[in-house]
Amino acid sequence: MSEPLELRGVVRTYRSAAGDLPVLKGVDLVLRPGEITALVAPSGAGKSTLLHLAGLLEMPDGGQVLVDGVDAGGLADGPRTAIRRDRIGFVYQFHHLLPEFSAVENVAMPLVIAGVSRREAEARAMVLLSGFGLSARAGHFPGKLSGGEQQRVAIARALANKPGVLLADEPTGNLDVATADLVFGELLQMVRTQGVAALIATHNPDLAARMDRRVTIRDGVLVAI
Repeated sequence: MSEPLELRGVVRTYRSAAGDLPVLKGVDLVLRPGEITALVAPSGAGKSTLLHLAGLLEMPDGGQVLVDGVDAGGLADGPRTAIRRDRIGFVYQFHHLLPEFSAVENVAMPLVIAGVSRREAEARAMVLLSGFGLSARAGHFPGKLSGGEQQRVAIARALANKPGVLLADEPTGNLDVATADLVFGELLQMVRTQGVAALIATHNPDLAARMDRRVTIRDGVLVAI
């Protein structure tokens, strides 16, 4: 059976007038259902590049990005976008919620875009918001939510389409320590409950220690910590 996400010998080089900059030189990574992997790497090491390649936002210069066994890294824009929409959830440091929509509408949005009826989408959104303790805040707009509540909504939105893979880039980096600890705990519980394969980038060693395994980027390759 294929894993939700596998990188095989992934290479990425940025080219400019000043010359080539090799960032990833042959990255291998397997993400398994229900397993949470911490990506701990200094700025400039290629962390964001790795997340973009894993999430099909960039194409590798070499190697394979397999999603459910399908080599998605080299697909045309349309099929690649469909896989990204249906199989991969993203959480960023900043929540990027749509201010003119309520919490439940923000979470339901990916489902509606995927063709799910509004009623069914909002029912699924309410289940997710309830899991994050936000049932009473579902009708509030982002401007009326705290930073921690906004990020919970963003995580719920990332999980709306029941993705096999969750990619998160410093998902609690914009929160205070106490709120970050609470939100991160809820994120871990939700990911494990839903059996999602997660790769979470963080600079916080305490949060990284709570995950199943830790990896970093050294000289363009991925190594275990």
